Amino acid sequence: GFSFSAVSGIMTNFHLPKSSLLMLVSAFAGRDCLLAAYDEAVRMNYRFYSYGDAMLIV
Repeated sequence: GFSFSAVSGIMTNFHLPKSSLLMLVSAFAGRDCLLAAYDEAVRMNYRFYSYGDAMLIV
């Protein structure tokens, strides 16, 4: 049969609120971790959406 595997990290940008992409990242990282990352990003003036900054979640 097929041998399944899973990733240990994901690189993504900072998505807009209420977007399906934000929910995807939340499913991977967990809500609390993601909210903490977004709080830090806002505090540090990171750019959001397609031409913004990126993050690596491991």
